[in-house]
Amino acid sequence: MKCFGIFHSKPTPSQKVVAKHNNNKPRKSNSETRLVKSTISIDQTYREKENKLKKFSFSELRDATTNFNKLLKIGEGGFGCVYKARVKLYETQTHPLVVAIKKLNKQSMQGHKEWQTELQFLGVVDHPNLVKLLGYCSVDGERMQRLLVYEYMHNKSLEVHLFNTNLPPIPWKTRLRILLGAAEGLDYLHRGFEIQVIFRDFKTSNVLLDEKFNPKLSDFGLAREGPQGDQTHVSTKPVGTYGYAAPEYTETGQLRSKSDVWSFGVVVFEVLTGRRAVDRSLPKGQQKLTEWVKEYPADSRNFWMIMD
Repeated sequence: MKCFGIFHSKPTPSQKVVAKHNNNKPRKSNSETRLVKSTISIDQTYREKENKLKKFSFSELRDATTNFNKLLKIGEGGFGCVYKARVKLYETQTHPLVVAIKKLNKQSMQGHKEWQTELQFLGVVDHPNLVKLLGYCSVDGERMQRLLVYEYMHNKSLEVHLFNTNLPPIPWKTRLRILLGAAEGLDYLHRGFEIQVIFRDFKTSNVLLDEKFNPKLSDFGLAREGPQGDQTHVSTKPVGTYGYAAPEYTETGQLRSKSDVWSFGVVVFEVLTGRRAVDRSLPKGQQKLTEWVKEYPADSRNFWMIMD
């Protein structure tokens, strides 16, 4: 087993951020003072905090999921499948902990990149409104395996509770509390962490809910470090989900934290209206939520007509 050999490559420019100046160096007079910059990558930050994550063996996670039994599968995406399981984080732990285990689909090259990104970011961020990564498994060679172990979220996602007609509607007070918590999670990524993180895929399916309906952002596979120093943006190939991605980002590839803010606004309207960001089953003028709500400004008498 080889753990994290993939992280030994030289950090790219987009992985560097401004760090504090070394206080041990002699101070200069005001006339000689210059802005001295050093750099630290998300990879380096991860290495400093790696020991908080448990390194699982593949056999541990295979046994915990009964050889990845379909009956334990609770989700599936471009990355791979997610299973509910019970594991022990510590040898002295009396009772196993209920967790969610995400297993990479070996045929998904995009999934491998997202696995690496998610591990690096979730390995260092820490906030009540971000899902906790508890551990990982990395096996190289012919039997290559990549897995991530998260805290289990009992109430699935905001998407499920908004659009599954078999579930009771979420009360307004709970909806607003979910939005506030999600906003606090985004604000932490943008301003509260030593490295600005742009989420890039904020949507209702990536807002998970615990047993008390507290929201936690999940799926950091598309996360990206934000601009540094005097930069106003970082240039990337546009990614994300249609209907949520900010138009100026999809048109230019210029990524800013405001791109997340746009996506948050789309989710706000989904919560208020009970409609999806994009719904092809509706009449043509109503299929894209951000276009339809323009007819009902928040300061108009007709705004109440779009409410769920």
